[in-house]
Amino acid sequence: MLTTLAIANYRSIRDLVLPLGALNVVTGANGSGKSNLYRALRLLAETAQGGVVSTLAREGGLASTLWAGPQSITRRMRAGEVPIQGGPRTEPVALRMGFVSDEFGYAIDLGLPVANGRSKFQLDPEIKCESIWNGPLLRPATLLVERRSALVKARDDNGRWQEVSRSLAAFDSMFSQVADPIRTPEVLRLRDEVRTWRFYDHFRTDAEAPARLAQVGTRTPILAHDGRDLAAALQTIREIGDDAALDEAIAEAFPGARLGINEESGWFSLELQQEGLLRPLRAPELSDGTLRYLLWIAALLTPRPPKLMVLNEPETSLHPDLLPALAKLIRIAARTTQVWVICHANRLISALTEDSACVHFELEKEFGQTRIANQSALEQPPWKWPVR
Repeated sequence: MLTTLAIANYRSIRDLVLPLGALNVVTGANGSGKSNLYRALRLLAETAQGGVVSTLAREGGLASTLWAGPQSITRRMRAGEVPIQGGPRTEPVALRMGFVSDEFGYAIDLGLPVANGRSKFQLDPEIKCESIWNGPLLRPATLLVERRSALVKARDDNGRWQEVSRSLAAFDSMFSQVADPIRTPEVLRLRDEVRTWRFYDHFRTDAEAPARLAQVGTRTPILAHDGRDLAAALQTIREIGDDAALDEAIAEAFPGARLGINEESGWFSLELQQEGLLRPLRAPELSDGTLRYLLWIAALLTPRPPKLMVLNEPETSLHPDLLPALAKLIRIAARTTQVWVICHANRLISALTEDSACVHFELEKEFGQTRIANQSALEQPPWKWPVR
């Protein structure tokens, strides 16, 4: 489980360090930075997939994603005595992301590319340094693997530093190139952990949505991000997952309803028999809210729980009366998976935050910076960024 998340210089996030729990709820007004926090977490996950640099390039490069405000906001600026303005830069241009889990900590620092007239890839940032350490805080004594520019070194079993590589490309993370079970087992274990992270963001429910169409069925313990294998995922829960929880989730939302999965020549489709109707409704006939709720059932009752699951505005298209049932599903998932929920709906927020395991972050903007409302300096976890 992640215990700390740190982001610096990403869009509206100038410097944010969050203490995490098993269930984390992120709220705030429009424009407070919820989407930026979600995107930063997805970007951090891309380090383990080898796509962090290309993802940043698609966002417009560092020029478009870096914090656009001044390096520091003085007391006089805060008091309104002088306008918000920039000054001489004393820190390197750096987008930094990191986390601490139960066992390891990880941080990555991305900066501007070195000017090279021969290359046309000017939107690609460069990975300046990466670090993996043991325990809650980065210190020289806890550092296990260190990457600076092209050089990677790691501690051996006796605690001595050994060179692993001196030719790592500026666009490659350690996770993609030096994850070795013998020389760098920490890199391999942390990479595999991050690769289990799962993100669900705005399932499609329009007339052409994949979840409404029959699909070739195969055992599906993990629902696809677009829900195209919904029927197979629900049937997999029936056969190898928590069948009773599935029935309970249907009954709580739609009293008297029964879920059915049809199979014809290997093609799977779903139907819902609702109380008072003479025939079941097929997926193309279901309302957007009903279909979306079934998608959340399949995602949250997964028979193969990830280390982390992030839900972005799961209340979208759901009737308010469905939100308590959705909250119960999320709390069930949080027993085995660390869950993030980014949401606006007060009824869902209330149902989730009454759980003692829930950590609630209300974001707000102050002088353009995203911050946690009412968080004091003493409530912020200790954090130290690696030095380039």
